[in-house]
Amino acid sequence: MSAKFLFDYIKQRKTFAAILTAVFIIFFFSFLLYRLPVAAVIYPSALSLLLVFAAALRDCKQTFENHIALIKTADMGAGMIEDLPPSDDIEIKDYQHIIQKMQAEILDWRNRKDEQYAGMMDYYTMWVHQIKTPIASMRLTLQNDDSALSRQLLTDLHRIERYADMVLTFLRLDCDTVDYVFAPCNIDEIVRSAVRKFSTEFILRKIQLVYTPCDKTIVTDEKWLSFVIEQLLSNALKYTPRGKIEIYMQQDKLFIKDSGIGIAPQDIPRIFEKGYTGYNGRTDKKASGIGLYLCKRICDNMGIKIRVVSRPDEGTVFSLDLKQYNFKAE
Repeated sequence: MSAKFLFDYIKQRKTFAAILTAVFIIFFFSFLLYRLPVAAVIYPSALSLLLVFAAALRDCKQTFENHIALIKTADMGAGMIEDLPPSDDIEIKDYQHIIQKMQAEILDWRNRKDEQYAGMMDYYTMWVHQIKTPIASMRLTLQNDDSALSRQLLTDLHRIERYADMVLTFLRLDCDTVDYVFAPCNIDEIVRSAVRKFSTEFILRKIQLVYTPCDKTIVTDEKWLSFVIEQLLSNALKYTPRGKIEIYMQQDKLFIKDSGIGIAPQDIPRIFEKGYTGYNGRTDKKASGIGLYLCKRICDNMGIKIRVVSRPDEGTVFSLDLKQYNFKAE
């Protein structure tokens, strides 16, 4: 029992203690005025004080136990709270009734939100799969026509498909059952697969790719890491009007470096915030401020540190620290 609790307890009971003290003083002086023997005054007073002290001690102990129980209850979620500490106090019972009513409303609201979220996930999942069908059909058609227009349309189709995937990624991040599957993955294969998806855009934009093979295997989730690398490549291409993009690995870090327009110094601390587009995004008019936010969330979930170094008009370097962490292959 802490000193703070005792102080708060005495402070809470100060009114009752003051009234009780006043009663004892009144009776004590009344006995004296009637010239009763001192023993006749002291003995019942001492006995009464002993009974009051015992009652106060019992009340203090019960209050402390309820205090500890309520602290433990406060650490539980609304769905885990079953019983509150029993009390005979009418006011406390009223508070408990209010809390239990609010708990029932919170659980009902949560269940309705879970149902809405599940319905939304089902809808967008179906939507993405449906929209990928005509995209795949258009890609097959365009691949048979090797012209400048068809290559441009293929690039636009790939961008549409990425936006559709971003919708699902954004929704799944807050899902309780995110499908992370950790297994040994070769970084070189992941990077090459990502580069192939942007090969047409590299050619059309005449952006040079300088790639140093990354012969390293780590335990990670291939699908989610691929999304991060593809998003960083997409950003590098988006903000590099001319020049080159380099992909290389040093020790345990994967670097994606471009010679583009760079990032303003005041924007760097906030580029991973949801919806923040910065100076480049406001200039481009098409940035959503979601891509880097998703990258940061995914990297945090997988134990990967993502960093950025950039200077305006000198380019940007994103790094992924892939140092092995305490994950084992499933």
